[in-house]
Amino acid sequence: MALSNPFLTELADAFGIATEFWDWKGRLTEVTDETVIAILAGLDVDASDPQKAAEALAAVRNRPWTRVLPPCVVTEQGQERTVLVHVPHGAWVRVAVRLEDGGWVDIAQVRHDVEPRLIDDQLVGEAAFALPGDLPLGYHRLQATTALGQTESTLVVSPRFVGFPAAMGDKRTWGYAAQLYSITSADSWGLGDLADLADLAVWSATQQYAGFVLVNPLHAAEPVTPMEASPYLPMSRRFVNPIYLRPERVAEYADLGVAQRQRIAELKQELHQRLAGEELIDRAPIWEAKIQALRVIFDAGLRPARRMALNDFLRREGRGLTQFATWCALVAENGLDFHQWPAPLQRPSSPQVAAFAAEHRDQIVFFAWLQFIADEQLHAAQSSARNAGMRVGVMSDLAVGVSGRSAEAWTYGNLFADGVSVGAPPDHFNQTGQDWGQAPWRPDRLDDLSYAPFRQMVSGILRHSGGIRVDHIMGLFRLWWVPKGMLPSKGSYVRYQHEAMVGILALEAHRAGALVVGEDLGVVEPWVRDYLRRRGILGTSIEWFERDDDGRPLPPQSWREYCLASVTTHDLPPTAGYLAGDHIRLQHSLGLLTECLETELAVASQERDAVITGLRERGFLAADATAIEDIVLAMHRFLVATPSRVLCAALTDAVGDRRTQNQPGTSVEYPNWRVPLSGPDGRPIALEDLFTDERSFRLATVMNDFSQPLRPPAADTELIG
Repeated sequence: MALSNPFLTELADAFGIATEFWDWKGRLTEVTDETVIAILAGLDVDASDPQKAAEALAAVRNRPWTRVLPPCVVTEQGQERTVLVHVPHGAWVRVAVRLEDGGWVDIAQVRHDVEPRLIDDQLVGEAAFALPGDLPLGYHRLQATTALGQTESTLVVSPRFVGFPAAMGDKRTWGYAAQLYSITSADSWGLGDLADLADLAVWSATQQYAGFVLVNPLHAAEPVTPMEASPYLPMSRRFVNPIYLRPERVAEYADLGVAQRQRIAELKQELHQRLAGEELIDRAPIWEAKIQALRVIFDAGLRPARRMALNDFLRREGRGLTQFATWCALVAENGLDFHQWPAPLQRPSSPQVAAFAAEHRDQIVFFAWLQFIADEQLHAAQSSARNAGMRVGVMSDLAVGVSGRSAEAWTYGNLFADGVSVGAPPDHFNQTGQDWGQAPWRPDRLDDLSYAPFRQMVSGILRHSGGIRVDHIMGLFRLWWVPKGMLPSKGSYVRYQHEAMVGILALEAHRAGALVVGEDLGVVEPWVRDYLRRRGILGTSIEWFERDDDGRPLPPQSWREYCLASVTTHDLPPTAGYLAGDHIRLQHSLGLLTECLETELAVASQERDAVITGLRERGFLAADATAIEDIVLAMHRFLVATPSRVLCAALTDAVGDRRTQNQPGTSVEYPNWRVPLSGPDGRPIALEDLFTDERSFRLATVMNDFSQPLRPPAADTELIG
């Protein structure tokens, strides 16, 4: 049934809260009063009864009239845009744009006949000004001048189309998707790190002719143990998890004395002994050992030029880095959840936090230094990738959001909605819905801040990346908000200003010369894909899910050109496991199925048989080929036959791994994000083993569409020349 009163319906519309939606089975589903009222409460709007809802609605309607300029205007280059300005009725006003480069453009007023409105006992008028379509790209300032003074706000002019970076030219590219933490080497500390990423990129570029390596989000996690395993539930998306640092690659390591190097070697040896025989990746001992090693290096001091470089980094990153480092130090002293800290420490602007920072300055500088080192090692990884011939290089993954106890939630406070979390409605893959435990950004607060947190996050990621994959890119359009205490199925969608967020993403990608991929799987409104395509942002196509209107596998020629095409993704098992139905049995064992096991296995078998039949009919798979590897290779031949410009192979498929990295809808029930890269026999594969793994070269031969097979280099290969 519909909402109980029209005020609640209008309030929901004003804040972008859906009152109905189409579910994954095509059924129109109505949202309840309880859900809408709870979501509004998270936005500091009391709509608990009709009278309060009416009062809140009146305040929302009047809000634009209380501001001279809107807080942020985002427009596409070449597009004319009208800006509404509010001043005392009858007062004069001039509007101009102060360009990013220091120039000025006067803005003409256009006719706009609107009755004035009484706001706080004063008549306020509304005037309209037309932004020209030839403004340059960039972050500019709108300036309104009246008899009372000047008011400024942000104007963002973004490119209409992103497309492919110049380095790609008109050629197709392919690369590996890898969970970096799962790929360990002889020199790493029990977990794949940024030095391993550089080596992985060099191998895949020089030996397999790949154009990129897509890695899991490298966002900052907790600075102390226990550390969240999921890279998609970070403490900050702007900063990097220092667990990915290689201590021996820090510049200051070269200047250490014998005793200091010996201490680091002891820490590493003790760690390896502790991890010996462990079947899963355990981040706690790894970080505890690594942070001690990094502290030894930091305490040794910096040479003058290095100190200058660090100070310059601190200046460029500004207050955001200082506050993040302060939060790290506070966590070390007071625990992981800032909501449980003494009340004065819960606000970063409090005098008590300032006093703490003064007293713990050395520790705060240490945490900031870790980000400085991470920036350098990320730069080294991307440089290695590009120097090895990759046209894109490292492609970074951007998570949907952050934990409710995160550094960002502490730093930005009311930028995040209270009492709700982000998740997903029920769908085919997870029929009970999902609650990801992430705190959602408030659309109204983002606008108030001119999207600065989003801009800083994206620009930071793209500083050392040739591409960015935006996980659940529908989150730039709408997110599924789940009120606290309710089932995920009882949530609703909340809309964001997608033109602003996509516009800023496009501008940052344009400036970085980067490729942008949006993960648009699951329940997606059709117009969203059309909009992203028009803006030159790639979608994501997974072979298991691409179907025509009759539910049959989509033929390769019908796939999108503007997409990242792959057989599988990190939320699915590797293809070998999928072919064996491992995902169905796993979901059954975890109680995630709504149908019986036999029914789900039968459906999965039909889907698998349809894919295999299609592969044979099109000549990608021989009639007598039944081996798992043969089918995996055939599925990748299918990808090569599509018009998709960017192809992606899972590194797990390259080595024949069957184990799932992540089972959506679980937290402790399954060891998500802790499974090492393994071979068909389930035994872990080290990075050095990968370099000579013949199975991976067979897959690379397919991805390059070579007639002659690629071969791994001989173990005793000599240098040329």
